[in-house]
Amino acid sequence: MTHAEIEMTAGLVRDLLRDQHPDLAARPVRLGARGWDNQLWRLGDDLAVRLPWATQDADELLRKEYAWLPGLAAHLPLPVPVPQRLGAPSARFPRPWLVTTWVPGAPADRSPVTEPGAPADRSPVTEPGAAEALAAFLTALHRPAPAAAPPGRNRGGDLAGHTPGFTRALTAAAELGLVDDPGAAQAIWADAAAAPPWPGPRLWLHGDLHAANVLTDGGRLAGVIDFGDLCAGDPAWDLAAAWLLLPDGAAERCLAAYGPGADPATVRRARGCAVGRAVAGLLIGADGGPGGKPTWGPPARAALRRLSNS
Repeated sequence: MTHAEIEMTAGLVRDLLRDQHPDLAARPVRLGARGWDNQLWRLGDDLAVRLPWATQDADELLRKEYAWLPGLAAHLPLPVPVPQRLGAPSARFPRPWLVTTWVPGAPADRSPVTEPGAPADRSPVTEPGAAEALAAFLTALHRPAPAAAPPGRNRGGDLAGHTPGFTRALTAAAELGLVDDPGAAQAIWADAAAAPPWPGPRLWLHGDLHAANVLTDGGRLAGVIDFGDLCAGDPAWDLAAAWLLLPDGAAERCLAAYGPGADPATVRRARGCAVGRAVAGLLIGADGGPGGKPTWGPPARAALRRLSNS
């Protein structure tokens, strides 16, 4: 990550709005969050402004969301940040920026899903549990994508080609003492890489469903954010979220409730995607540098334990 040289302030956001979207410029502005690719500034109660700040490819990701996400959002059962306006690069700020709807909730890396998992723990009149909510979201999202749909950034395709990178990451995590059983993690990956590839059409994917990109409220799923890695490909990459996000014992219920169905080969690939994401999360969580995210470590560790024990 390379942080932007331009200081991002509420004043800058107001100036950008005044220049390009003056009807929004009078709204209150306050910092919402500093993410991996973008800073997020609240714009009143129902909107937000996203400004690229830490990665070079954030520009392309914002434009991709603006082009594709509005057409998908209407079919999704969980709130998502729907793009409303696209800001053009200018002398004041030389990169594109985005106005989206604001999705309330706490990131799951700070407030994990904790609500009861089994249907027996819930009244029949209450809303579905987290496993069913995640399955419903993925069922709605995973539609066949058009030929022009964007490919993923090193995700959405065949797992076997990622084996060298996974092995390097696992070795690094093990050397730091972050992985209790590297052999179990390696075995999960090897099984996934050897599984038959996805035979169906390319499906729409979120592409980055880890704990920091999911919001909770009172332990329940409240929204999904950051669609910068929206792409088309193998649904296993998103189904990995069943182990990455849900409480112990809930992954199986999520897969059972998933509408398109998860055949055994897809489950094997999804477990591999999950173990790869978990190892990456451990390393990012342990990194003390500018790109470090300490809150990513605990959910990654919990996911690795679930995968190793299932």
